[in-house]
Amino acid sequence: MAAARTVPQGPVRYERRGAVAVVTLHRPEYRNAQNSAMTYALDDALYRAADDDEVRVVVLAGAGEHFSAGHDIGSPGRDAQLPFERRAGLWWDHSDKAGAEARYARESEVYLGMCRRWRELPKPAVAAVQGACVAGGLMLAWVCDLIVASDDAFFADPVVRMGIPGVEYFAHPWVLPPRIARELLYTGDRMSARRAYELGMVNRVVPRAELADRTLELAERIAAMPRMGLALAKRAVNQAEDLQGLHAGLDSVFGLHHLAHAHNAETGDDPLGGMDVRAMKEARG
Repeated sequence: MAAARTVPQGPVRYERRGAVAVVTLHRPEYRNAQNSAMTYALDDALYRAADDDEVRVVVLAGAGEHFSAGHDIGSPGRDAQLPFERRAGLWWDHSDKAGAEARYARESEVYLGMCRRWRELPKPAVAAVQGACVAGGLMLAWVCDLIVASDDAFFADPVVRMGIPGVEYFAHPWVLPPRIARELLYTGDRMSARRAYELGMVNRVVPRAELADRTLELAERIAAMPRMGLALAKRAVNQAEDLQGLHAGLDSVFGLHHLAHAHNAETGDDPLGGMDVRAMKEARG
């Protein structure tokens, strides 16, 4: 195995292992909750991998006990009101706007826009998921081509508790059978790695201690294939999903997502329906 080269990048770490770039979410003290700084650092890392001719495959991992607990809705590093360079679309800066205009502009960029951008990475991406893969964590795993999960991993989208119909990258009915997608959303319950494997959402389930090595083995096997062949095969499958309605579906549900935010803000105290990190944990029981 080739020697690793690691370059710390704040909330995201980038490591080259031969033909594989290992990109690691690195806010373990907050279960890799995704603030904007992490989102843009992840974008930087994936651009770096795309631009490196020696990289054939990307592994997306999470440091610590959990892959990602989702969007940052309450850590000390939450930076939702700060301006960042626009990359994923042409919506204007949200930081000096108010209400639905601010939310729609920001989430068009950092959530829906970024996920679409990463899905189009012309190199295969493999998610290595352990522990929690919740809400916004699902979005990061779903934009990857393959998912390897540890046997203690679990998946959930509990945002209906906020009165919101699901996360911004609403791929639920494409990665799961529609009735299972409804159950995931309606209950907010956790889905085990084994159940996710049985339903085809996860490619492999491995022991927790073997997750990194087994994911790297799979990535290295894929990396042995011709680069252009991999890029075209990925494009072919993405196009097939879009012909099945994924792209238009994401747009339509993104609008419903923001209708829910606006309803919450108009009828209550905030766009999250009064649910913070503690309230979400208590609601789970």
